Amino acid sequence: MDHLVTATAAEGTVRIRAAVTTRLVAEARDRHDCAPTASAALGRLMTAAALMGSGLKGARRVALQVAGDGPLRNVVAEAFESGEGIGVRGYALHPDVDLPLAHNGKFNVSGAVGRGVLQVTRTLENGQPYTGIVELTSGEIGDDIAGYYASSEQTPSVVALGVLASPKGILAAGGVIAELMPGAREHTIDALADAAAKLPPVTALVRAGADAPALVRALAANMEPKLLQRLPLRFACRCSRQKVELAIRSLGAATLGEMVREHRSQDVTCDYCGRVYELTSDEVATLASSDGRTRPRPQG
Repeated sequence: MDHLVTATAAEGTVRIRAAVTTRLVAEARDRHDCAPTASAALGRLMTAAALMGSGLKGARRVALQVAGDGPLRNVVAEAFESGEGIGVRGYALHPDVDLPLAHNGKFNVSGAVGRGVLQVTRTLENGQPYTGIVELTSGEIGDDIAGYYASSEQTPSVVALGVLASPKGILAAGGVIAELMPGAREHTIDALADAAAKLPPVTALVRAGADAPALVRALAANMEPKLLQRLPLRFACRCSRQKVELAIRSLGAATLGEMVREHRSQDVTCDYCGRVYELTSDEVATLASSDGRTRPRPQG
C-alpha cells in the first residue's frame, strides 16, 4: 500500500516527509486515461499534495493548482483526511498531452505546463480557506513547490518528486520534502544541500524497492533521522450524489425550468475521479420543485 512518513533530523531542525505514491498515481492515470507526460505532471502534483497535506497543522485539506500556458493548461490535486490516512485526488485538464522527452531524457513536464502560477489553498478546520499564489519557477512541479515554500512560507526546502510512466501505466512514483526549521545551524544547511545534490532519482529508489522510511534515510542518513508517523495513502474522492444535486439546484430558476419543460435528464461527471452521476428527467423535476426559487411544471 502507498504510504507516507514524517520525520525529523539534525536534532529537530530539519522536518522531512516522504511518500511512495505509485498506486494512487496509477489509479489517477487509469481513471483519466492520461498519456505519459500528463501522468508525470499529475502524479508529481498529487504526490506534493499528499506531502504538504501531512504537514499542515490545523488544516482539513490542501489543494494545489498549476495553471500554465502550455498544452496541459491546468493540473489540480487535493489531499485530505480519509479515515486513518490521507486521501488524494486530482486531474489534468488535458490528460492526452504527451511531449517528446526533454534533452536530459526525462519527461518534458515544464514544456507541457508552460509559464503560469501555482496556487496553494489550505482549508482549516473551521472551513476558512487560505490561498497563496506564486509564479511557476520552472513548471517541473518540484521546483515550483520549493519556490512556494521560499516565497509564501519563508522556509528553505528541498523538494524531490518523481513519476516513472510508460504508455501502459505507472511504474513508480514518490517524493520527499525536507524543510529547514528555525534554529538550523550553518553546517546543517550545508549538509542538507549536499545530501539533496547526491540524492538519486526518487523513482529509481522506489522501483528498486524503497519504502517511505528508506527515502528519508536516502536523504538524511548523515543527519540522524527520527521517524515520527506513518500514514496510509490512497486515491479517494469527496464527490457525492448530494453534492451533484446541490450543483443542479444552483443552476437557477430559468435553467431548471427549461430543463423540466424539455423533460431533460442530466449526466454529471466528477472532474477528479471520473464518476458519472445520472439524473433522470423526473429526478431533475423533483430537484427543481424542491428549490425554493422555482416550481416549474412539465409541459405536454
